Amino acid sequence: MFTKVLIANRGEIALRILRACKELGIQTVAVHSVADADAMHVRLADESVCIGPNPASQSYLNIPSILAACEITGADAVHPGYGFLSENARFARILEEHNITFIGPSAHHIDIMGDKIEAKKTALKLGIPCVPGSEGEVKTATQARKIGNEIGYPVLVKAASGGGGRGMKLANSESEMETAWSTARSEAKAAFGDDAVYIEKYLGKPRHIEIQIIGDGKGHAVHLGDRDCSLQRRHQKLWEEATAPSLSAKQRSEIGMIVANAMKKLKYSGAGTVEFLYEDGEFYFIEMNTRIQVEHPVTERITNIDIVYEQIRVAAGEELRLKQDEITFWGHAIELRINAEDGRTFIPSPGKITYYHPAGGVGVRVDAAIYQGYTVPPYYDGLIGKLIVHGRDRKECLQRLRRAVDEFIIDGINTTLPLFQDLLDEPDIISGDYDIHWLEKYLERTNKQP
Repeated sequence: MFTKVLIANRGEIALRILRACKELGIQTVAVHSVADADAMHVRLADESVCIGPNPASQSYLNIPSILAACEITGADAVHPGYGFLSENARFARILEEHNITFIGPSAHHIDIMGDKIEAKKTALKLGIPCVPGSEGEVKTATQARKIGNEIGYPVLVKAASGGGGRGMKLANSESEMETAWSTARSEAKAAFGDDAVYIEKYLGKPRHIEIQIIGDGKGHAVHLGDRDCSLQRRHQKLWEEATAPSLSAKQRSEIGMIVANAMKKLKYSGAGTVEFLYEDGEFYFIEMNTRIQVEHPVTERITNIDIVYEQIRVAAGEELRLKQDEITFWGHAIELRINAEDGRTFIPSPGKITYYHPAGGVGVRVDAAIYQGYTVPPYYDGLIGKLIVHGRDRKECLQRLRRAVDEFIIDGINTTLPLFQDLLDEPDIISGDYDIHWLEKYLERTNKQP
């Protein structure tokens, strides 16, 4: 097992990793920017190192500074969390060259799954169902129009690198294709430094379903069930559930085993998530995230498995101790992402938290690194916490969630909590009848009301 883990992240995920390390008896190093000097994970870590100024490019994305912090503190492993350097193959290779373990998959697997075109090719080879589309990069507008005509409109032109909706454009007809193709390429180049794009069939009312897996790199891998992450705004998730309301036990078992067997063949190591669009009973692979996910707590609640704990164990070279037939799923869990932004306009709302009272009680978990008097900096992602609620079934979970949202208080800044109060009154949310376009249509409709 590792002696000392450096946590190359911030906010709630840094605190989440720190807690898992403490339970494993591992010392922790918190790295931070100037703006995060008073962050909770910095206060609780065994050691802390300032790695640069406020901008992420000069701190949390600064590989030489993080490497120097490892050398200064003697850290023998780095946990990247999510975002920042978590899916940076170059970072993983540099750590390996310095005999420091990257707590995540191999650089090779990050490379394969980080390129959406290569990921799709790999998925097909492994027997994972994929969305109809181009076989590789689409290099010309003429080629784009040809593919669009073959698979049928509407289609999505998507960046081969990156994600989060950037470099993604919809073409409803052949006349729109050239503009969609050229715009997607320009956005992809600006956002990811890579203008490669590919084309996929656009699905009308799909749900976003993902399968959580973990492997040990030695041919052992299991799935930990499914999640529904369909409630999104601009491809950014806000509400996640486990298990997915739209799937039967037979469907979730079948797709789970397809993914687990694929990860065994791949000899994947660490935690990962295989994401699908789901429509009319069919699953279509869209991408794989080679890291821990923001929404991992809902899976932990229904399986009673600490995913970060297991992630660290297998990174240390230990065999996966989880057996597929021993993993059970109990109840229903929902996670709400609490962002420091207006719940209607989504305008960022950094600033000082003047009063903080998190929800509590049976079945309620709060993953947050904020506190009363803490100042939310304006330099990073707006996620400041997550409310996770568990119940015996979805009905009980929703009832408990309503109670928890009502008693959760964050004063001094705007947050997304009021939005969730409104959503819990919506019949479609209560029934679970929604798709990936539902939230944006709801916001457009309700924001227009006087």
